[in-house]
Amino acid sequence: MNSLSPSGVGSGEGCSFVSGSQILFKKSFLGSVPLPTLNKGTYSPWLKQLEWSSSRSGHRLPIYARIKKGQKHEYPWPDNIDPNLKSGHLSYLSHFKPLTEKPKPVTLPFEKPLVDLEKKIIDVRKMADETGLDFSDQINLLESKYQQALKDLYTHLTPIQRLSIARHPNRPTFLDHVLNITEKWVELHGDRAGYDDPAIVTGIGSIDGKSYMFIGHQKGRNTKENIQRNFGMPTPHGYRKALRMMKYADHHGFPIITFIDTPGAYADLKSEELGQGEAIAHNLREMFGLKVPIVTVVIGEGGSGGALAIGCANKLFMLENAVFYVASPEACAAILWKSSQAAPKAAEKLKITATELCKLKIADGIIPEPLGGAHTDPTWTSQQIKVMISKAMEELAQMDTDGLLGHRHLKFRALGGFLEGAEIEPEKKRNMKKKEADVPKLTADLEVEIENLKKAAIEAKGKSPAPVITNEAIEKLRQDVDKEITNAFISMGLQEKLEALKMELSKPPSNSNGQTLNPALKEKADKLFQEFKLNLSRPGSFLGLKQKLQMLSEVNKLVELREKGEKLRKEINEKLQGQVKEKMAILKMARDKVAKGEQLNEDFIKEVDKVKEELAAMLKSVNLEVVGSSKKKAPSSPPGLEEKLEKADEVIKKEIEKAVEITGLRDKIEELKAEVAKGSNKEKIDELAAEIREGIAAVVDSTELKKKIGSVIGLPQEEGTVGLPQQAEAGIASE
Repeated sequence: MNSLSPSGVGSGEGCSFVSGSQILFKKSFLGSVPLPTLNKGTYSPWLKQLEWSSSRSGHRLPIYARIKKGQKHEYPWPDNIDPNLKSGHLSYLSHFKPLTEKPKPVTLPFEKPLVDLEKKIIDVRKMADETGLDFSDQINLLESKYQQALKDLYTHLTPIQRLSIARHPNRPTFLDHVLNITEKWVELHGDRAGYDDPAIVTGIGSIDGKSYMFIGHQKGRNTKENIQRNFGMPTPHGYRKALRMMKYADHHGFPIITFIDTPGAYADLKSEELGQGEAIAHNLREMFGLKVPIVTVVIGEGGSGGALAIGCANKLFMLENAVFYVASPEACAAILWKSSQAAPKAAEKLKITATELCKLKIADGIIPEPLGGAHTDPTWTSQQIKVMISKAMEELAQMDTDGLLGHRHLKFRALGGFLEGAEIEPEKKRNMKKKEADVPKLTADLEVEIENLKKAAIEAKGKSPAPVITNEAIEKLRQDVDKEITNAFISMGLQEKLEALKMELSKPPSNSNGQTLNPALKEKADKLFQEFKLNLSRPGSFLGLKQKLQMLSEVNKLVELREKGEKLRKEINEKLQGQVKEKMAILKMARDKVAKGEQLNEDFIKEVDKVKEELAAMLKSVNLEVVGSSKKKAPSSPPGLEEKLEKADEVIKKEIEKAVEITGLRDKIEELKAEVAKGSNKEKIDELAAEIREGIAAVVDSTELKKKIGSVIGLPQEEGTVGLPQQAEAGIASE
């Protein structure tokens, strides 16, 4: 409870009332008088009277009010806005933000053979560099053939292949193009009926200082966005929002630019109940009466009435791989051929590509795309759209209002029409088949050449010594990379921008606040670098530069690791050289004894374990840790050697048994076993073992034994005698 004092009562402090609160006056002569909620000064005369009476009596009037917790509103501006930002503040309010994760590359089925070829060419170049031999001519020839195959593939795409490019998951969306071609952009929301369909985006933007109304279908860039945008399929609310913005542009004289990228209007029961057909028809009717120029660009797929509802324009342009259809090829195939497997045939019959629609005079022009599709270089594609829009707007700006309306009316009236009885020039027909790109044959030939070059590189690698990375080789590689990058900038048309940036960087900084680089200059450099990276990432382009950049990165990592190793070795040698030498000598001695077959006594074993612990502690002192130790693996024996050794061992054991029976040493052997079991003195056990060994050696004929062993294991006589005395002696000792 809060105690408040009204104006003019007691100390004369102000009192503010909250709607919905209950105020309780506690006064001996009033009792408890609850007051209802105060709204817009309804009870102000009554309060004035109460204030006058209390001031006359001279008594202080305490007021207790229970104040409700106010409703929280989400503050739209984030707390981490860059203080150096000079423009683009409204982008903070937009839901369309740069993706945090880079989209994964998607390879279409018909692109896979050439993508695999590109990887193989890179591998061959890498192998050639490892051998140190010069295969540059063969690799350059392969790359030129690959580029030609790539060009042939994308020049002679089938309609169904163009449809798959138009539906590519990484294809730039409406907002991607708008942000690339406009200097200023403000998104507008709502249809003034309580709805805001995210599948259609509208807003005002400027191109070269002129303001335009932008309207377009918006697909998502990932699964989450696609669900939010309903996969670019608008509801009636979206078309009504678009119509509202068209009327707004017509009222204020803004030319209208629409972008089409939708599989069609959303066809669920709710949309039909809300008047999907009526909304589309209303848009079609109203667009023919707008008194401002309208330009439409199909950037992806344009599906039926869902696309046409914002496509009744004076000029309609299509991207090279965009499609425009009355029904999707899959739906058409299901209707006509009773199977969606006939979609390629349906796509060809429907005439959905930009080339076919230009012949039918539905489209007024084709906007080129980079090799591989718009997703390989979105910025370049956006600039081509900007150029085409600017030219069309300049042409339409010359017309008056009646001319614009008549132009739009005649464009659609002429679709599919013909004049009966009019003279028609005969078509020149040639019985010639169009050139088709035999991509499978090209890829097969290239694969054969790549495999041959691989074999040559592998043979050369086996003959040539392992390459040594020297400072001269690294410097030469860096110089080659610099030359390749310069040539790439020239071929991309970015050399002038690079030179201008170098000139600006060479100037001394004008600011004296300690900033090393002007933010505007940094932004310009980042933009140039991003444009260079986009051009470099196009499939099949600058393969040599890509491979050398990868090699330089690997070399830099190796050099860095080598420098770290040298530095670490020096530090360890400086700190532990004297102590480690003594301990390593003890470990080496133990290893040599074990190799000779000598037994280590318990004291020496304890000393070795202690040395290992001390070595681990020393390594920890220099920030190193012993993860574990492993035994040195002995080289594997030749096949069949173990079997021969077992046979030789059996022969030796039989000869020793005969010698024991002849010399009568059986009792001595039993005595030796008893002494060993008792744990007798070591000297006595050694004397008995020596006596038994001498007795057996005196009876066994070594020459005869060697012959027997040689005959058993199947070796020639001179070969069977090699190395057997040691084995026989070892057998006698073990017995």
